[in-house]
Amino acid sequence: MVKLTKIYTRTGDDGTTGLASGTRVRKDDPRVEAYGTVDEANAAVGLAVLAADAAAGSNPDAAAIAAMLRAIQHDLFDLGADLATPRTGDEPPGSRLRIIPSQTLRLEKSIDEHNEGLATLTSFVLPGGTALASALHLARTITRRAERAAVALQALDPAGVNPEAITYLNRLSDLLFVLSRVANDHGGNDVLWKPGANR
Repeated sequence: MVKLTKIYTRTGDDGTTGLASGTRVRKDDPRVEAYGTVDEANAAVGLAVLAADAAAGSNPDAAAIAAMLRAIQHDLFDLGADLATPRTGDEPPGSRLRIIPSQTLRLEKSIDEHNEGLATLTSFVLPGGTALASALHLARTITRRAERAAVALQALDPAGVNPEAITYLNRLSDLLFVLSRVANDHGGNDVLWKPGANR
């Protein structure tokens, strides 16, 4: 159980922060960048929850989207904790909070379920349409950045990164894209890219 009684400690005033392992690293360390960007993605998902709540009166899918996103926010905190705790070769299975395949599988099932009724795409989709779809696109792009940061960290420390965390981020960005289309009247209000439109 987490218990926070003091918000500032002054221990980071020298530009360092503590990992979950207790090791202190610079605040621009690739591991901090990775879990920090996951935190940013979580904040964007939180904004999408608010947009879904606001759309609930006019969009029959909004309440289900909000519930899904609230569950995802818990996963993203798990994922941040995962990235903040470098894996070790002697780590007993289940001894650390790690993203596990069932969490990714849940996303895949949601993608398949919600993608089934969408109109076929004939062009790339621009972020827009409804406020909810736009919020989901913002969360999607930040999730992609978190994925890139996690991949960069894995390149530097292959054994220290849980591969399932990267897979989860990849699926999450896909789900957020699908949900943005659901929020746009199942693709009916998607804003399609027109190549060279302003030439």
